[in-house]
Amino acid sequence: MKKTIVFLVLTLMLASCSEYQRLLKSTDYELKYNRAMEYYKAENYTRAATLFEELIGIYRGSDKAEIITYSYADALYRLKDYMMAAHYYQQLVRTYPASDYAEECQFMTAYCKYKLSPKPRLDQSYTRQSINDFQLFINMYPNSNRIAESTRLMDEMRDKLVYKSYLNAKLYFDLGTYRGNNYLSAVIAAQNSLKEFPDTKYREELSFLILEAKHIQAVKSIEEKQEDRARDAVDEYYSFINEFPESKHLKKAEQIYKESSALIKEEVN
Repeated sequence: MKKTIVFLVLTLMLASCSEYQRLLKSTDYELKYNRAMEYYKAENYTRAATLFEELIGIYRGSDKAEIITYSYADALYRLKDYMMAAHYYQQLVRTYPASDYAEECQFMTAYCKYKLSPKPRLDQSYTRQSINDFQLFINMYPNSNRIAESTRLMDEMRDKLVYKSYLNAKLYFDLGTYRGNNYLSAVIAAQNSLKEFPDTKYREELSFLILEAKHIQAVKSIEEKQEDRARDAVDEYYSFINEFPESKHLKKAEQIYKESSALIKEEVN
């Protein structure tokens, strides 16, 4: 009985494959369209996408072009081909701005870029594109029920950009004086990050990195520059404790203040 069932299953699979291969070679595009929609509704996205890829050119400009473009984009998304899915979602919005699918496709364009966004240490081009596309969606559809989700995802992407900038600043910090004054580069990178994203959750870490880098610069400076840099570190200390009076770095910040103060000839109040 088991062998019979296996045989029947294999027979049906072979017949299905054979039918599909004939379909791919067919020039009956209406049949291909109908079968593509059947595959799509049955969640057989691989076969559906293969057929839609051909049909999207065949039916360009026809009354079927819109649904084919949407279905193809959605099938690609389900197959996790986010790059191509984003392309076709965006193409639908540009070609059919008044489409019933336009709002969803504008959101999905941004969401596919979100899915393509890599780990913070890698290039963040898709992260920035995702933020821009979500902002465009919010501007285009201010009453959408996806505004809150878009805002949340934008904040997540911004935090990723800030974290990457923190990692860059930390890299400069860790390099120290290797081939130059990398502490200065760390300060500049962290300050730029805070200017671009003032409300980031990494604000405390970036601020303390600036304080620490300025202090080390002062300690390692030549005599002519040491006092001015020590004063700068002390000023940074006051800014830090005013903003983060209960910081986990408070003990170390106090030590930095004492050491920087000792480098200043006149008393620091």
